[in-house]
Amino acid sequence: YVQMVESGGGQVQAGGSLKLSCTASGKTEDFYCMGWFAQAPGKKREVIAGIDTGDMTSYADSVKGRFTISRDSAKNTLYLQMDSLKFEDTDLYHCVAIWGPRQECLSAIKALGVTLPVDYGAWGQGTQVTVSS
Repeated sequence: YVQMVESGGGQVQAGGSLKLSCTASGKTEDFYCMGWFAQAPGKKREVIAGIDTGDMTSYADSVKGRFTISRDSAKNTLYLQMDSLKFEDTDLYHCVAIWGPRQECLSAIKALGVTLPVDYGAWGQGTQVTVSS
């Protein structure tokens, strides 16, 4: 049983920074991709960033140059450093881990629960980021 728990969200003014954290528990050695997506209830999922087992990172165009994904494998913790925040970054941010058949990390995050069965991943309840203009 894999569990993902996010923290670090909050309210910040435009131009400010936040750092999100996510602690994973369970069979973390099976993960080939970890990442973040933004999705409020009833809204469309937006994939934000991903990092694979080779520490290769990838980002949505909307956050390139502003957000940085990283991880501490010894602590089973994933991070998202969010700088130069914009009003449109306001959303509920979820961390996600994926295992099983391998594909490109951001594609896998987008596909989870759609074309990739939910059995191959886990995500947390989310942490709210609110950016005031």
